[in-house]
Amino acid sequence: MSKGNAHISNSHQSLGAIVYEQILASIIDGTYALNTKLPAETQLCKELNVSRPVLREALARLREDELIASRRGSGSYVIKQPDNVVLQFSPLSSIADIQRCFEFRATMEAEAAALAAKRKTPAQLDVIISAYEKMNEANVSSKLATDEDFAFHLAITNAANNHFYSTVLQSLEKSITDGINITRNLSLRHSSERLKLVQAEHHAIIVAIKEGDSEAAREAMRDHINNARNRMFDGPPS
Repeated sequence: MSKGNAHISNSHQSLGAIVYEQILASIIDGTYALNTKLPAETQLCKELNVSRPVLREALARLREDELIASRRGSGSYVIKQPDNVVLQFSPLSSIADIQRCFEFRATMEAEAAALAAKRKTPAQLDVIISAYEKMNEANVSSKLATDEDFAFHLAITNAANNHFYSTVLQSLEKSITDGINITRNLSLRHSSERLKLVQAEHHAIIVAIKEGDSEAAREAMRDHINNARNRMFDGPPS
């Protein structure tokens, strides 16, 4: 990867997000290989033409996304190398935003699911189950099912019976479906067990909502979205 000036990029992103994406690209293409040490901070600052605070923001995000880990007195090491096809499903310039969207959703949708467990109507529960069944049908024929997946999550926010949750989800539809598109494409590249795992997570959410268990619904939704976020950076299928 060429190390250009990090200041030249999308204006809506923070400089830290831009540097995050540049280092991510170097991890994906093997410039910074799996299980190897990243260059020292002073060297990275020089290569990327950024200050140390900006670089440290980027490194913190990479640690949060479990791509690198710090070893005391030794520096930062690459601990996960995402499949390079990630960049075929979404432009590099959107990946930082997609990851932060997952982060936001894990809290927001978890609370919506908790409310849905208490407030859903029988008709709303039927819509949630119908969306789940449509994903099952898509999985059988190896279809992408991005729209069906989004519909499932929207149905749950609707069942919270607080329109602010569904309004926020709809306003984020582009970022959310970009993330779903990546994770579902990657799942289709793996064995059928991956899709079964994802559906098991969806089913756990439904069970908790159906049983009126707010805490279980909250945890099931949070776990599902955090797992999806982590799956986005899984390595290529073995």
